[in-house]
Amino acid sequence: MEELGLLEKIVANKEAIWLAVSTTVAAAAAIAALTPSPKDDSMVSKLRKVIDFLGLNWGFAKNDKK
Repeated sequence: MEELGLLEKIVANKEAIWLAVSTTVAAAAAIAALTPSPKDDSMVSKLRKVIDFLGLNWGFAKNDKK
C-alpha cells in the first residue's frame, strides 16, 4: 500500500476530522454554558479558560461575568 502524505491523509479523512472538531467545539460550548462563573480556585479558572477557548467563547461570544 502506498504511503499517503499528510495533506492527502487530511483530504482523505476530512469528514472524520470535521466531525471530531465540531463535536469538540459543541461539547466545550455546552460545558462552558453550564459551568458557573470562575471562582478563586486557579485550577478551575485555568480549565474554564481552556473550555471557553475550545468552545469558541471569546470576544463578544463570552458569557457575562456576574
